[in-house]
Amino acid sequence: MTQTAIEPASSEQSLGRARKLLQDGQMPAAAQLCEGVLQTEPENRDALYTLGVVRRFQKDLPGALALADQLIALDPSNGRAHQERGHCLRDMGDTAGAFAAYQNAVTHNAALAGSWNMLAKIHTAAGRTEPAEFAETQRDYLINLPPELQTVASMIQDRRFLKAERICRAYLQANGHHVEAIRFLAEIGINFSVLDEAEFLLESALVLEPENAGAHLDYVGVLHKRQKFEQALGQAKVLRDKQPGNPQIDLLYANQNLAVGNFDEALAVYRQCAVQMPDYPNIHLTLGHALKTVGQQQAAIEAYSQAYKVRPDFGDAYWSLANLKTYKFDETQIAAMRELEAAPSTQLADRYHLCFALGKALEDRGDYAASFTYYERGNRLKCDEVGYDWRKISHEIALQIEHCTPSLFAGLAGSGSPAPDPIFILGLPRAGSTLLEQILASHSQVEGTMELPNILALAHKLDGRRRVDEEARYPANLSELTADELTGFGEAYIRDTQIHRKQGTPFFIDKMPNNFRHIGLIHLILPNAKIIDARRSALGCCFSGFKQLFAEGQEFTYGLEEIGHYYTDYVALMDHWDKVLPGKVLQVRYEEVVADLEVQVRRLLDFCGLPFEGACLNFHETDRAVRTASSEQVRQPIFKSGVDQWEKFSPYLDPLREVLGPELTKS
Repeated sequence: MTQTAIEPASSEQSLGRARKLLQDGQMPAAAQLCEGVLQTEPENRDALYTLGVVRRFQKDLPGALALADQLIALDPSNGRAHQERGHCLRDMGDTAGAFAAYQNAVTHNAALAGSWNMLAKIHTAAGRTEPAEFAETQRDYLINLPPELQTVASMIQDRRFLKAERICRAYLQANGHHVEAIRFLAEIGINFSVLDEAEFLLESALVLEPENAGAHLDYVGVLHKRQKFEQALGQAKVLRDKQPGNPQIDLLYANQNLAVGNFDEALAVYRQCAVQMPDYPNIHLTLGHALKTVGQQQAAIEAYSQAYKVRPDFGDAYWSLANLKTYKFDETQIAAMRELEAAPSTQLADRYHLCFALGKALEDRGDYAASFTYYERGNRLKCDEVGYDWRKISHEIALQIEHCTPSLFAGLAGSGSPAPDPIFILGLPRAGSTLLEQILASHSQVEGTMELPNILALAHKLDGRRRVDEEARYPANLSELTADELTGFGEAYIRDTQIHRKQGTPFFIDKMPNNFRHIGLIHLILPNAKIIDARRSALGCCFSGFKQLFAEGQEFTYGLEEIGHYYTDYVALMDHWDKVLPGKVLQVRYEEVVADLEVQVRRLLDFCGLPFEGACLNFHETDRAVRTASSEQVRQPIFKSGVDQWEKFSPYLDPLREVLGPELTKS
């Protein structure tokens, strides 16, 4: 009699059985299964986590702690690993270490009720009433969710959006309308950049529960993301009228006023909040950002300084001072930052903010070796957190080159909205795009707006929702679009960006750098738009990006090799656009603008079909809000000292040179 061969269990099956054994209290058997998986997959994160929990339950605290640390080394953003570390340190009697671990846990995964519970207990024991109440609120919200939605909340934090969406939709189908499930589904939609659906879901949530403040906050947030700033402000005011004196809602209201340009009202509310809650560092930080936006630098410095005085290890406050680009730290501040950065209790986000601030402070003092050490450390910490893989972007850019062909554009010629209004300034960050924007926005016929996400959102929409391992639908599906669809997309862009156009000028600027990846799409929907490539030499551009800690996005900048690959991909794609759409894009090099401003300004204006105006040469005198890292620099005349700053760090840039290659290194 022939026996049927039994297939060995997959690692996923083994871990599923191990988790069941763990729940049943069968620790040795659970440990054996985990160890079996780790023999063939030593970096299997689920196996490391499950074995760590088993070891803790077996009272092998050093072994459990070692496994948690191993998992954090592999995945620094793994909130559950930080939580396990906290549990181990708690059981070992190290309250301070446990507190730091629990703080890191909720920083990376805010859906960990166990960590919030322990934070509430530690804060209460230390007499810190307000943070204890906040932690209790977070804990109670999570534990009162149905089990399915607790799972969804955790999956969203772990960015497992597709699985979270399936569970959430199944729960709604089985249980009918549930406002928290609807909020989760809207959050998933936002992460997929399906903002119209998220807006609809949150509108529905408010119909079901008009007094649900959380849903109302989410609704204002999605309106803001959709750039419906006036509507967002109106909803923030409604919410503020319902809950007067609520600081979170007051700040939301101030943020929406800032977005529509009501700077006086926004600043008044920020200042009021700072007076009412002087011990809340984030309020002082936000006030500083608003003051920086409107050019009140000294007041911004005072607000940022107050933020770190309230919380001495507040890394973002120090970085915000450094990010003014013109601020100089003194010896006392530098010594304090060094000590805080080295302290074991300093949280990850504070640590890398401090690293970038120290890099700038020491660069200003001419200590380039120490400066680079901190820049490199800050980038490494941030890169580990975001988990960026340059190969993914290289593949996406290769798809643009493959599918955006001369035949595509010939076949769809005549499509799109004929509106000539937009001027797109694109390229890489820190390449001079803010300078070009300020020059053009100084012209009487041009209005500067901001980095508008509309094109990126459209690209996301065309790509649709898919698993990470699924092939992209966009840009291959551009050839499937009809002329009417392309025209509709172009008209929607003009309509949706109208809210940013306060001055009634014929032209406006969209300064989203990453739009260079979608020039084919821009051409198809807005064939008469002007496109300007803000180009900077490879080493200058890449190192300037490497030194910058961005508020969000631009994840390719956190490593010399990573930014080098992105720059080479960018140049390759821009070369492709020049071949398939000759004359469509004007390249303006930062170094040439600095060397001969008037020649380049005239060239820029000629390309845009604009008459010369002297105000464009005196761009630094133009009074307008600037929201990027270059805000203080473009309020000054052209300076040449920034062109070759990378040369002071030349001995440390060989990894970047190797990626760029000889041709780009010389550019």
